[in-house]
Amino acid sequence: MGTNIGLMELVFRSEKRRNLLIFLKDGPRSIHEIQKYLCVDSVSILPHIKKLKDRKLVIQRDHTYELSIIGKAIVNKMPPLLNTLEVLEDNFDYWSRRSFEGIPPVLRSRIWELKNCKLIRPDLSHMFELDPEFVENLLLSRQVFGFSSYFHPSFISLYLEIAKKEAQISLMLTEPVLKRFKADYSEDFRTLIEFEHVNLSLFPKNLKLAGFTVTDRFFLLTILPQIKFFERESLFSSEPQALKWGTDLFSHLQKEAIQVSGNTNLIIS
Repeated sequence: MGTNIGLMELVFRSEKRRNLLIFLKDGPRSIHEIQKYLCVDSVSILPHIKKLKDRKLVIQRDHTYELSIIGKAIVNKMPPLLNTLEVLEDNFDYWSRRSFEGIPPVLRSRIWELKNCKLIRPDLSHMFELDPEFVENLLLSRQVFGFSSYFHPSFISLYLEIAKKEAQISLMLTEPVLKRFKADYSEDFRTLIEFEHVNLSLFPKNLKLAGFTVTDRFFLLTILPQIKFFERESLFSSEPQALKWGTDLFSHLQKEAIQVSGNTNLIIS
Protein backbone atom coordinates (compact mmCIF):
# COMPACT_ATOMS: atom_id res chain seq x y z
CA MET A 1 0.00 0.00 0.00
CA GLY A 2 1.37 3.41 -0.98
CA THR A 3 1.64 6.20 1.53
CA ASN A 4 0.26 9.69 1.03
CA ILE A 5 2.79 12.43 0.43
CA GLY A 6 2.74 15.41 2.76
CA LEU A 7 0.55 18.39 1.92
CA MET A 8 3.59 20.67 1.56
CA GLU A 9 5.12 18.36 -1.02
CA LEU A 10 1.77 17.80 -2.71
CA VAL A 11 1.14 21.50 -3.21
CA PHE A 12 4.59 22.92 -3.87
CA ARG A 13 6.60 20.15 -5.49
CA SER A 14 4.55 20.19 -8.70
CA GLU A 15 4.08 23.41 -10.67
CA LYS A 16 1.06 21.88 -12.41
CA ARG A 17 -0.70 21.10 -9.13
CA ARG A 18 0.19 24.51 -7.74
CA ASN A 19 -1.13 26.34 -10.80
CA LEU A 20 -4.24 24.15 -10.87
CA LEU A 21 -5.10 24.98 -7.27
CA ILE A 22 -4.69 28.70 -7.91
CA PHE A 23 -6.83 28.41 -11.06
CA LEU A 24 -9.63 26.78 -9.05
CA LYS A 25 -9.55 29.64 -6.52
CA ASP A 26 -12.09 31.60 -8.58
CA GLY A 27 -14.61 28.75 -8.81
CA PRO A 28 -15.41 25.37 -10.36
CA ARG A 29 -13.75 24.52 -13.68
CA SER A 30 -14.33 21.85 -16.28
CA ILE A 31 -11.52 19.60 -17.46
CA HIS A 32 -11.55 21.46 -20.78
CA GLU A 33 -11.05 24.82 -19.03
CA ILE A 34 -8.24 23.34 -16.92
CA GLN A 35 -6.49 21.90 -19.98
CA LYS A 36 -6.75 25.18 -21.85
CA TYR A 37 -5.51 27.29 -18.94
CA LEU A 38 -2.57 25.03 -18.09
CA CYS A 39 -1.80 24.16 -21.74
CA VAL A 40 -1.87 20.44 -20.99
CA ASP A 41 -3.73 17.37 -22.19
CA SER A 42 -5.94 15.18 -20.04
CA VAL A 43 -3.34 12.41 -19.83
CA SER A 44 -0.82 14.70 -18.11
CA ILE A 45 -3.20 16.55 -15.78
CA LEU A 46 -5.62 13.85 -14.59
CA PRO A 47 -3.03 12.09 -12.35
CA HIS A 48 -2.42 15.42 -10.60
CA ILE A 49 -6.14 15.99 -10.15
CA LYS A 50 -6.46 12.50 -8.66
CA LYS A 51 -3.73 13.22 -6.09
CA LEU A 52 -5.47 16.44 -5.06
CA LYS A 53 -8.81 14.63 -4.81
CA ASP A 54 -7.27 11.84 -2.74
CA ARG A 55 -5.98 14.38 -0.20
CA LYS A 56 -9.36 16.17 -0.15
CA LEU A 57 -8.05 19.47 -1.57
CA VAL A 58 -10.21 19.19 -4.71
CA ILE A 59 -13.77 17.94 -5.10
CA GLN A 60 -15.33 16.66 -8.32
CA ARG A 61 -18.97 17.51 -8.94
CA ASP A 62 -20.30 15.95 -12.13
CA HIS A 63 -17.98 17.31 -14.83
CA THR A 64 -16.36 20.13 -12.85
CA TYR A 65 -13.65 20.39 -10.23
CA GLU A 66 -13.55 22.81 -7.32
CA LEU A 67 -11.59 23.47 -4.14
CA SER A 68 -12.69 21.82 -0.91
CA ILE A 69 -12.87 23.86 2.29
CA ILE A 70 -9.37 22.66 3.14
CA GLY A 71 -8.22 23.49 -0.37
CA LYS A 72 -9.59 27.02 -0.09
CA ALA A 73 -7.85 27.53 3.26
CA ILE A 74 -4.53 26.58 1.69
CA VAL A 75 -4.92 28.40 -1.62
CA ASN A 76 -6.02 31.68 0.01
CA LYS A 77 -2.57 31.89 1.61
CA MET A 78 -0.58 30.83 -1.45
CA PRO A 79 -0.42 33.98 -3.64
CA PRO A 80 1.41 36.21 -1.08
CA LEU A 81 3.96 33.45 -0.42
CA LEU A 82 4.55 32.68 -4.10
CA ASN A 83 4.71 36.37 -5.01
CA THR A 84 7.17 37.01 -2.16
CA LEU A 85 9.40 34.22 -3.45
CA GLU A 86 9.16 35.69 -6.96
CA VAL A 87 10.07 39.21 -5.75
CA LEU A 88 13.11 37.94 -3.84
CA GLU A 89 14.21 35.63 -6.62
CA ASP A 90 13.99 38.30 -9.34
CA ASN A 91 16.64 40.40 -7.58
CA PHE A 92 18.06 37.85 -5.17
CA ASP A 93 21.60 39.24 -5.13
CA TYR A 94 20.23 42.65 -4.15
CA TRP A 95 17.85 41.46 -1.42
CA SER A 96 20.29 38.92 0.06
CA ARG A 97 22.89 41.63 0.72
CA ARG A 98 20.48 44.15 2.21
CA SER A 99 19.38 44.82 5.77
CA PHE A 100 15.62 44.52 6.25
CA GLU A 101 15.78 46.34 9.59
CA GLY A 102 14.88 49.66 7.98
CA ILE A 103 11.60 48.29 6.62
CA PRO A 104 8.80 48.25 9.23
CA PRO A 105 7.44 44.72 9.89
CA VAL A 106 4.02 45.62 8.52
CA LEU A 107 5.64 46.49 5.17
CA ARG A 108 7.98 43.48 5.23
CA SER A 109 4.92 41.24 5.29
CA ARG A 110 3.82 42.93 2.05
CA ILE A 111 7.15 42.70 0.24
CA TRP A 112 5.38 40.60 -2.38
CA GLU A 113 3.78 43.82 -3.66
CA LEU A 114 7.15 44.89 -5.09
CA LYS A 115 6.84 42.67 -8.16
CA ASN A 116 8.55 43.56 -11.44
CA CYS A 117 11.08 45.91 -9.89
CA LYS A 118 14.06 46.82 -12.02
CA LEU A 119 17.50 46.92 -10.45
CA ILE A 120 19.27 50.22 -11.06
CA ARG A 121 23.03 49.81 -10.76
CA PRO A 122 25.13 52.80 -11.90
CA ASP A 123 28.40 52.08 -13.66
CA LEU A 124 31.65 53.49 -12.34
CA SER A 125 31.61 56.47 -14.70
CA HIS A 126 28.22 57.63 -13.28
CA MET A 127 28.55 56.42 -9.69
CA PHE A 128 27.88 59.85 -8.12
CA GLU A 129 25.13 60.98 -10.50
CA LEU A 130 21.39 60.54 -10.07
CA ASP A 131 19.87 57.92 -12.33
CA PRO A 132 18.55 59.54 -15.57
CA GLU A 133 15.30 57.56 -15.48
CA PHE A 134 14.70 58.67 -11.89
CA VAL A 135 15.35 62.32 -12.77
CA GLU A 136 13.18 62.22 -15.91
CA ASN A 137 10.21 60.70 -14.09
CA LEU A 138 10.61 62.94 -11.05
CA LEU A 139 10.45 66.06 -13.21
CA LEU A 140 7.15 64.82 -14.67
CA SER A 141 5.58 63.89 -11.32
CA ARG A 142 2.73 65.88 -9.83
CA GLN A 143 2.88 64.41 -6.32
CA VAL A 144 6.12 63.41 -4.59
CA PHE A 145 6.88 61.71 -1.28
CA GLY A 146 10.55 61.34 -0.42
CA PHE A 147 12.68 60.08 2.45
CA SER A 148 16.47 60.36 2.61
CA SER A 149 19.11 59.54 5.20
CA TYR A 150 21.98 60.43 2.86
CA PHE A 151 23.03 63.70 1.27
CA HIS A 152 23.14 64.28 -2.49
CA PRO A 153 23.97 67.79 -3.79
CA SER A 154 21.57 67.48 -6.74
CA PHE A 155 18.48 67.05 -4.58
CA ILE A 156 17.92 70.74 -3.78
CA SER A 157 18.03 72.01 -7.37
CA LEU A 158 15.93 69.07 -8.54
CA TYR A 159 13.21 69.58 -5.95
CA LEU A 160 13.27 73.33 -6.54
CA GLU A 161 12.57 72.70 -10.21
CA ILE A 162 9.54 70.50 -9.59
CA ALA A 163 8.32 72.81 -6.80
CA LYS A 164 8.21 75.65 -9.34
CA LYS A 165 5.93 73.42 -11.44
CA GLU A 166 3.55 73.36 -8.45
CA ALA A 167 4.01 69.66 -7.73
CA GLN A 168 2.86 68.58 -4.26
CA ILE A 169 6.04 67.63 -2.39
CA SER A 170 6.48 65.99 1.02
CA LEU A 171 10.07 65.40 2.11
CA MET A 172 11.25 63.55 5.19
CA LEU A 173 14.94 63.87 6.12
CA THR A 174 17.16 62.70 8.94
CA GLU A 175 18.75 65.39 11.10
CA PRO A 176 22.30 65.18 9.60
CA VAL A 177 20.89 65.53 6.06
CA LEU A 178 18.58 68.38 7.07
CA LYS A 179 21.42 70.30 8.71
CA ARG A 180 23.73 69.69 5.75
CA PHE A 181 21.18 71.07 3.29
CA LYS A 182 20.60 74.11 5.46
CA ALA A 183 24.30 74.80 5.99
CA ASP A 184 25.55 74.30 2.43
CA TYR A 185 22.49 75.42 0.42
CA SER A 186 20.83 77.86 2.79
CA GLU A 187 19.36 80.22 0.18
CA ASP A 188 17.93 77.48 -2.02
CA PHE A 189 16.77 75.64 1.06
CA ARG A 190 14.82 78.66 2.32
CA THR A 191 13.28 79.14 -1.12
CA LEU A 192 12.17 75.50 -1.22
CA ILE A 193 10.42 75.46 2.15
CA GLU A 194 8.60 78.72 1.40
CA PHE A 195 6.47 77.03 -1.27
CA GLU A 196 3.01 76.36 0.14
CA HIS A 197 2.84 72.97 -1.59
CA VAL A 198 6.17 71.79 -0.10
CA ASN A 199 6.00 69.98 3.22
CA LEU A 200 9.21 69.19 5.11
CA SER A 201 9.63 66.96 8.15
CA LEU A 202 12.41 65.55 10.28
CA PHE A 203 12.67 61.84 10.98
CA PRO A 204 14.35 61.69 14.38
CA LYS A 205 15.53 58.07 14.40
CA ASN A 206 18.26 56.06 12.71
CA LEU A 207 16.02 54.15 10.35
CA LYS A 208 18.76 52.04 8.70
CA LEU A 209 17.14 52.83 5.35
CA ALA A 210 19.05 54.85 2.75
CA GLY A 211 16.03 56.44 1.12
CA PHE A 212 13.05 56.12 -1.18
CA THR A 213 10.93 58.25 -3.48
CA VAL A 214 7.34 57.51 -4.44
CA THR A 215 5.34 59.64 -6.87
CA ASP A 216 2.30 59.31 -9.07
CA ARG A 217 4.65 57.82 -11.68
CA PHE A 218 7.20 55.55 -9.96
CA PHE A 219 8.73 54.13 -6.79
CA LEU A 220 12.47 54.07 -6.10
CA LEU A 221 13.79 52.18 -3.07
CA THR A 222 17.37 52.21 -1.79
CA ILE A 223 18.12 49.86 1.11
CA LEU A 224 21.33 49.89 3.10
CA PRO A 225 23.55 46.83 2.66
CA GLN A 226 24.34 44.52 5.57
CA ILE A 227 28.01 45.46 5.30
CA LYS A 228 29.14 48.91 6.36
CA PHE A 229 29.63 50.70 3.05
CA PHE A 230 26.92 52.33 0.92
CA GLU A 231 26.11 50.95 -2.53
CA ARG A 232 24.25 53.12 -5.02
CA GLU A 233 21.91 50.33 -6.09
CA SER A 234 18.15 50.81 -6.07
CA LEU A 235 14.93 49.10 -7.09
CA PHE A 236 12.67 50.98 -9.53
CA SER A 237 9.05 50.22 -10.36
CA SER A 238 6.03 51.82 -11.99
CA GLU A 239 3.61 49.09 -10.88
CA PRO A 240 0.54 50.38 -8.98
CA GLN A 241 1.12 47.91 -6.13
CA ALA A 242 4.69 49.14 -5.67
CA LEU A 243 3.51 52.76 -5.61
CA LYS A 244 0.92 51.84 -2.97
CA TRP A 245 3.61 50.04 -0.92
CA GLY A 246 5.89 53.08 -1.09
CA THR A 247 3.09 55.48 -0.16
CA ASP A 248 2.14 53.33 2.81
CA LEU A 249 5.79 53.21 3.90
CA PHE A 250 5.95 57.02 3.86
CA SER A 251 2.67 57.28 5.80
CA HIS A 252 3.96 54.80 8.37
CA LEU A 253 7.19 56.77 8.93
CA GLN A 254 5.33 60.07 8.98
CA LYS A 255 3.69 59.07 12.28
CA GLU A 256 7.06 59.57 13.99
CA ALA A 257 8.24 62.54 11.93
CA ILE A 258 8.46 66.09 13.26
CA GLN A 259 7.02 68.85 11.12
CA VAL A 260 9.49 71.62 10.30
CA SER A 261 9.04 75.01 8.64
CA GLY A 262 10.69 78.35 8.07
CA ASN A 263 10.32 79.41 11.70
CA THR A 264 11.64 76.15 13.15
CA ASN A 265 14.83 76.59 15.17
CA LEU A 266 16.34 73.40 13.84
CA ILE A 267 16.38 74.82 10.33
CA ILE A 268 16.85 78.55 10.81
CA SER A 269 19.28 78.68 13.73
